[in-house]
Amino acid sequence: MTVHYPFHEKQYLGRDYNFISIRLVMAVFCLAAYYVTENRDRNGDLLLLVGCGILLLSVVMLFMLHYRTVVNNKSVILDGLWTTRLVKIDLNSITKVEKVPYSKYFLNNPVYNLHRNGTIKFYAGGKDAVKLTDRDGLVYIIGTQKQSELYNAIVEAQAS
Repeated sequence: MTVHYPFHEKQYLGRDYNFISIRLVMAVFCLAAYYVTENRDRNGDLLLLVGCGILLLSVVMLFMLHYRTVVNNKSVILDGLWTTRLVKIDLNSITKVEKVPYSKYFLNNPVYNLHRNGTIKFYAGGKDAVKLTDRDGLVYIIGTQKQSELYNAIVEAQAS
């Protein structure tokens, strides 16, 4: 039996284009250095092994779920990797919902439930986010690939 949610999104750890390109450049460098190395005894084999390892790790990370976002029953549920705790944000306590850019920086590290200066951040990739402010002044910033859909789902869930 499938359950339909007003909003459901999965964020994957290895699908951010900036970090894919960085890993690809490192792998190409290792493989090119292996090809250029004249005496391929120990160092050449190590370069080949590291280059192939980076490529294999990159492929595995493409399918590794970082967190999923679900809007259901007047709450936003964020469920992360294996050992992370489920975060449930009650929409009855949310006073303000905004569409914002996630960060002004070009490269951002993936985070889950990062508490810093009264702000809790969730991010895997992309440039957009939805900012939620609750009654106590606590701010949640949820990075998303589908900013308008998440925003609309939260506003509709609050209204119902």
